Amino acid sequence: MSSRRIAALLAGAVLAAGMLLSSACSGGNGDPKVRLGFSAWPGWFPWQIAAEKGFFKEAGVSVDLVYFESYLDSINALAAGQLDANCQTLNDTISSVAAGSDQVIVLVNDNSTGNDAIIVSEGINAIADLKGKRIGVEVGVVDHYLLVLGLAKAGLSASDVQLVNLETGAAAAAFVAGQVDAVAVFAPFTTQALSRPGSKVLFSSADFPGAISDHLVVSRKLLKERPEAVQGLVDAWFLTLDWMARNPEEALKILSKRAGVSPEEYRAYDAGTTIFTLEQNVRAFEPGNDLTSLPYAAKTIQEFLLENRFIEREIDLERLFDASFVRKRMEAKP
Repeated sequence: MSSRRIAALLAGAVLAAGMLLSSACSGGNGDPKVRLGFSAWPGWFPWQIAAEKGFFKEAGVSVDLVYFESYLDSINALAAGQLDANCQTLNDTISSVAAGSDQVIVLVNDNSTGNDAIIVSEGINAIADLKGKRIGVEVGVVDHYLLVLGLAKAGLSASDVQLVNLETGAAAAAFVAGQVDAVAVFAPFTTQALSRPGSKVLFSSADFPGAISDHLVVSRKLLKERPEAVQGLVDAWFLTLDWMARNPEEALKILSKRAGVSPEEYRAYDAGTTIFTLEQNVRAFEPGNDLTSLPYAAKTIQEFLLENRFIEREIDLERLFDASFVRKRMEAKP
C-alpha cells in the first residue's frame, strides 16, 4: 500500500490491476456513472458507507466507487482521465495541476490531526535528538512534508538527518526491525510502527493544524459538463456523515472492515482524523492568515513544493477551489 504522496508520477498512468470495485450504485436517471476513487485513509473510508447504505442513490448520482490499494495509482488514474473524481491531499492536487492535469477541490473530507506522525525509538526525546539519525520516509509524501516542518521548528533541515527513502509500509517495517531510528508514517502504519518496544510519537500533524488536508477532487471536465453530479457527490458525503452520527457502532464496523483493522484499533484513529462538518467546510474555503484557511495553506504548500523542486511551475491557486457545492448544500440545510 502506497502513501498519500506529494509529487505524483503522472506519466504513463494506468489503473492499478489490483483495484477493487467496491460498489456500482445507480441513481436511476440514466446518466453515466461517476468514477470515484478512494484509498487507505480514515478520512476517506466513509465513502464505503455511502456505497453500502445507498446515499449516492439518495443524492441522485450514479457512482462506481473504486478502491485503490495504492494511493499513487488513484492519483495517476484521475490525471489520466480514468477517474472523474478522487480523494487526494491538497499537496498532491497542487502537484497534479502543476504537472498539467485540470482538477478542482470541491470538498474537505478531513484534516489530519495526529494520524500522520514522526515515531522514534527509545532515547530520542526531542526533535533536536534527530540530528544525524536514520529516518525512514517515503520521499515526496505528506509525511516528508510533516518531517520538514518539525525539523524547521527545531532549527534543523533535511540535511541534518539521514533520510532513508522507503515506501511507507516498508518504512514502518524497517523501523520495527530496528533498521532506522525514526519513521514518518500515517495511519494505519502508525499502529505498526508503535509496536516497536520503547517507541513513541515525537510529533504529529496535531502539532501543525491544517498542514495536511484531504479532499474530494474532481476533473474540471466533470465540473463543467455535469455539475449536478458533483453536487450529488457532495450531498452524498454529508448524508453519510449524518447517518454516521446517528449510527456510530454500525458505522465503526463498516469503517474498520474497510481499513482491515479491528473496531478497537479503528477507534484510535478517530482523534487523529478530524472529519469536517458542513460548517467547517464553508469556513475552510474562505481567505485567512494560517493553515486552517485553504487559500493560505495552498500558497504555503506551493512554496514548499517549488522550493524542494517537487513541482516546476506555479499554478493559479484561485482556480484550484470551488466552494459553490458545499455552499449550496449549506443553503439547502433546514
